[in-house]
Amino acid sequence: MLNKKQSLTLLGAAALSLSLSGCSVFDWLVYKPDIPQGNYMEPQQVEKLRIEMTKEQAEYVLGRPVLRDSFADDTWYYVYHFKSGRDASVIHKELVLYFENNQLVKVTGDYELSSEFNTPLEQSKLPSVNAAEAVPQVPEQRGDEKPLVEEGKENDPRAIRKF
Repeated sequence: MLNKKQSLTLLGAAALSLSLSGCSVFDWLVYKPDIPQGNYMEPQQVEKLRIEMTKEQAEYVLGRPVLRDSFADDTWYYVYHFKSGRDASVIHKELVLYFENNQLVKVTGDYELSSEFNTPLEQSKLPSVNAAEAVPQVPEQRGDEKPLVEEGKENDPRAIRKF
């Protein structure tokens, strides 16, 4: 009888310990989704920023900011926060735009700016195009003018029959 009580107690303790630590032991079996929040920005978007851009131009390039300063609409915050569901790693990036008189004057944050950032948009040059690449690419034309399927052949299963 004592042996049966000890085995039940041991079994109950094992079940209790597994149920309490079940979340941590089997954590890798549980699906947890990735959680992206805020403005995801590619480096190419940030490289398009130029000093003296208007607010409308900056919003066109980057999209609407996550946060605008409540007391002065001259500071825009672009924040991106990503938490991985698999390993709980966190990526956090920020970009802050400062405006004066509706023109961009300063950018700070975790993104690298273009080397031409201090050149106003009106003075910056457009990307150059190589002459060889400027020729439009036209697909090759078929040599023969015959149709691919001839109409009216009775033995041909692809033939179009008129009733």
